[in-house]
Amino acid sequence: MKPDDRGTHSGTNNASSSGSSGTTYGPLNSPSLNSPEHETLIGTSRQRSQAFGLREVDAPDFSVASRGVINHTLEENRFLFQHAAPVMETLYQQIANTQSMVLLTARSGMVLHSLGDADFLEKASRVALAPGVDWSEKSKGTNAIGTALAEEHPVVVHGSQHFLEANRFLTCSCTPIFDPYGKVMGALDVTGDHRSYHQHTMALARMSAQMIENHMYAAVFPKEVIVRFHSRAEFLGTLMEGIAVFTADGRFVTANRSAQFQLTLSVNALGAHTFSSLFGIAMSQFHDRARAAGTRPLPLCLHNGVTVCCVSDMKSRMPFEVVDFGQSPISPVMPAAPEAPSSAAAAKASMASRDAQRRESLSSLRYLDTGDAQVAAVIQKLSKIRGRDIPVMILGETGTGKDLLAQAIHNDSPRAANHFVSVNCASIPETLIESELFGYEEGAFTGAKRKGSVGKVLFANGGTLFLDEIGDMPKHLQARLLRVLQERKVSPLGAGKEVDVDVAVICATNKNLKEMIARGEFREDLYYRLNGLVVRLPALRERQDLEVVTRKILASVCHSATPIGISPEVMALFHQFPWPGNFRQLYNLLRTAVVMAACNEDIQMHHLPDDFLEEVQLTDRVLPRASVKQMEVIRPCAEAQAAPLPAKPAPAAPERFASTNLENVALEAMAQALRSTGGNVSVAAKMLGVSRNTIYRKKAQLPADVWG
Repeated sequence: MKPDDRGTHSGTNNASSSGSSGTTYGPLNSPSLNSPEHETLIGTSRQRSQAFGLREVDAPDFSVASRGVINHTLEENRFLFQHAAPVMETLYQQIANTQSMVLLTARSGMVLHSLGDADFLEKASRVALAPGVDWSEKSKGTNAIGTALAEEHPVVVHGSQHFLEANRFLTCSCTPIFDPYGKVMGALDVTGDHRSYHQHTMALARMSAQMIENHMYAAVFPKEVIVRFHSRAEFLGTLMEGIAVFTADGRFVTANRSAQFQLTLSVNALGAHTFSSLFGIAMSQFHDRARAAGTRPLPLCLHNGVTVCCVSDMKSRMPFEVVDFGQSPISPVMPAAPEAPSSAAAAKASMASRDAQRRESLSSLRYLDTGDAQVAAVIQKLSKIRGRDIPVMILGETGTGKDLLAQAIHNDSPRAANHFVSVNCASIPETLIESELFGYEEGAFTGAKRKGSVGKVLFANGGTLFLDEIGDMPKHLQARLLRVLQERKVSPLGAGKEVDVDVAVICATNKNLKEMIARGEFREDLYYRLNGLVVRLPALRERQDLEVVTRKILASVCHSATPIGISPEVMALFHQFPWPGNFRQLYNLLRTAVVMAACNEDIQMHHLPDDFLEEVQLTDRVLPRASVKQMEVIRPCAEAQAAPLPAKPAPAAPERFASTNLENVALEAMAQALRSTGGNVSVAAKMLGVSRNTIYRKKAQLPADVWG
C-alpha cells in the first residue's frame, strides 16, 4: 500500500481503527455527519445512555468536582495539559468570535481547561461546560466528549443527536488524544451553537490533537532514536510525517498513527520488527549516513518497497545541532581538535576562551536581528545588560515573538547552561497556578502528588524564569511573587520552611500594566520590581524586515533541496496587509501555502488560504488604493487549483498603511453594513463581499449597537 492512499487496511491499531462500535475508519478520518457509520455510532451511544439509566428529559448533572478532586485530576494530567495548552490557544485563535469554545478533558471525561468566546460562555454556563464537570456518557449521555472517549474515535454530535434535551442547542466536535503508546489519555473538543456548525471544525480539532500527540514524543523519549519520515520530503515537519521510536540498538519502541499507516502495520505488529527490518539498513549505518547528510533528509526504502525521506532526532549522539526558525539558533559546530595543554590551568583558560568565542558567534540575540532598526535597538539594549541579572519586561502584541526573545536572552546569558522555565500566567487554571509556581509538599491538599512538586520557581533555580502574560496573574498571587523576588526565598504549599532560590526574571505582556495599576488590577510595587529594563517588540506591520523573516520561515517549513520563493504579487500583498496575528499568523499562513505549493514552485495567490484572501478582499473594499487588477486574482473559492500566475515584473512596493487606520476603516465599514441591515450578519457579509466568519472574528471590536 502507498503511504498516500487514504483507505483503511487490516494493520490499523486502536489509535486509528475500530472502537467499541466495531466501525473501522481511516487513520485520520472520522465518520461524516449523517453518514450510515455516524448514525450507527450515535445509535450505539444512545443505547449505552439508556443502559446508564438516563432519560432524555433529565436535567443534566451540573455539579463541579471538589477542589481536591480537581487538583488531583489536574496533577494526574499535568503532562497532557502542558502539551495541550499551547495548541489549544492556537486552535482557539482560529475559531475566535464564532460563538465557540475549546475544551480539554481527562480520560474520565472531566473538563480540565477551557477557552471560549465571551458571547458563548453565558450559554455554555447553562450546561456547565467548565473545568471540573464530568462530560462522560454515564453523566451526560450521548455527547461528543463522552462518545469520542467511549468509542476512541473522533465524533461530531450535532443538535438533536445529543441524548439529553438540555444539550441540543450545541454542536460538538471532539477527538481523543492518544499517548505515544496508543492509549487514550484525554480528549480535545470544540463546542459551539448548533446554528453555527461548520464541517471544517472537526478537521481543525483532529489536526490539533495530532499536533499534541506528535509533540509528546521528544518529551517521552529523550534518549531513544526518533525517526521522522514521509514519502515526500516537503511533508517532513508537518502533521503528516511518520514518527517511529527505536532504542539505540535498533529495537522498535512505538510509532504514531501516520507511521503505522505508512508502514502498513499496527503497533502490535511493529513490535516484532527492528529498525533494520523496517528500513533496510542497520542502525549503525543509519547513524553514519545521517551524520554525512547533515540536515538533509536521508532516502531509505521501507520493508514494503516504498521509498521515504528520513530525518532523525539524534542530537545527543551527533556533533551538531539543527537550525530551526523559532528554536535556539545553533549552527552546525564540529568538535574542536584535541589539544595538549601544558597545564590544567592553561587547558581551562583555553576552553573558557573557546566557549566565549563560540557563544559570541552563536549569539541568539544576534540571530534575531534580521535588519529591522527597532529590533536592532532592542537587541543593543539587551546586550548591554547581559549577565547583570537586571529584570527585563518585554512589551508587544500577541504573536510578536516575546517568548523567542526571552529564550534568546537566556541563551546569551551566563545562566544558559541551566533551566529556562516558561510560565504562561494566562493558560494555567487559577486553581493550579499557585502550586504550579511555588510547588507543594506531600499531603498539602487532597489528591496532592506523592512526594510533592518542586514548582516552576525552584525548578528555574540557577537559570531564568520567564513569566509570560504577567498581566493575567491573579491579584492574590502577585503578593507572593513579589516576596519571592525581594527575598529570593520560596515557601512551597504545606512546607514549614523557606528555600533559597536564585533566578533571573523576564516577564512579558500585551496589556497596559500602568492602566491596570490605576484600576487596582495589578500591584504597583510588583510592577516596579519587574521593569528593570522595558523593551518593546514592534508588531510585524511596523517592521522593515518582512522579506528576510519570510525567507527564514520558508526555510524552516520547507526542506526541499531548492529553496521555495514568493511571487512578487504575494510579497506586495504581504507588505500591505496589517497582520493582526503578527508572526504567528504569518507562520501558519506560510506553512499552509508551502503544502499547497508542494514545495516545488513559488507561492502564488492561489496557494493562500481562503480566510486570508477574504480579509484582503475586505481591506481592498475599504481601501481603494489597493490594485483592483491584483484583487481579481484573489478569489477565495474552488478556483484555488487554477494554474499559477504568469511571471510579471516585480511591482513597486505598495504604500504601508498604519495598522490603526486599516483596522479602524475596516471596522467602520463592518459597523455601517450591520447598522444598515439591522444586525443581519449574512446580508452585511454579502454587501462587503466577505464571509460571515470574517465579521464574527471582529465582533468584540464592533460597537454593541450594530447588532440590532
